[in-house]
Amino acid sequence: MQELLEFLEGLNDSIDFETAEDLVDGKRISSLDILSIISFIDDEYDIAVPAVEIIPQNFNSAAAIWAMIERLEEE
Repeated sequence: MQELLEFLEGLNDSIDFETAEDLVDGKRISSLDILSIISFIDDEYDIAVPAVEIIPQNFNSAAAIWAMIERLEEE
């Protein structure tokens, strides 16, 4: 999780990613940011994020992103 938080802070250091829960819904991150996150997940965890997983609920918070990573690792 720490690597994910560090990556997210590198995207935008003005957002408190540990507490933010409206990253997509609040338009705090862009679609390009989401693509960067997906690329990071692929590079860092060797997980391909399927298109069906690219939904706001999975990217609204760092915790949601982490939960998606853990779920995809189990598959």
